Amino acid sequence: MHDQIVQWVKEIVDLEQRIEQELEQGQQAFRYRFNKSRVQFEQEVVESQRQLKVSVLQRLKKAKIGTLLSVPIIYGLAIPLLLADLSVFIYQWSCFTLWGVARVRRRDYWVMDRQQLAYLNWLERINCFYCSYANGLAAYFREVAARTEQYWCPIKHARKVQQPHARYWHFSDYGDAAAYREQLQQFRDELR
Repeated sequence: MHDQIVQWVKEIVDLEQRIEQELEQGQQAFRYRFNKSRVQFEQEVVESQRQLKVSVLQRLKKAKIGTLLSVPIIYGLAIPLLLADLSVFIYQWSCFTLWGVARVRRRDYWVMDRQQLAYLNWLERINCFYCSYANGLAAYFREVAARTEQYWCPIKHARKVQQPHARYWHFSDYGDAAAYREQLQQFRDELR
């Protein structure tokens, strides 16, 4: 059973690679390319995007009252997110160093490119930056937690896990004590 699950995970990775190839074709359709780490649109595309920009004032006029009332709640989460970011940074620099586990590179989990879209006004760019930061942070946290789980308790659960991390499927099966004892050091060595 374990081998079949590992095979399916490999198939999922293959599908993800095919999705990436399809997304790369979007570069041609929307006429942009990468110049180092920056996205660069053709000039005529930038001009057509600018024509679709909606001013902040127009955007606020069309906003629902519920949307406007939620803004302080949404942005009130910024400080806890920053504190959590700092906490996880300290956690992995201390614990991962002590355990000999390779640290997660934060920059691998943030994609901050929406500010380059000419059709976004300054408020929409701030919103996009905030969402990119929060989602990148969640992905970063997940990888730090996944490496911690692989180090301490690489055992699958008996119950279904909603969207488990990629490392999960390689863990020992629930109830397989012999595999857990035999593979624990191997799981730890893979993290170096």
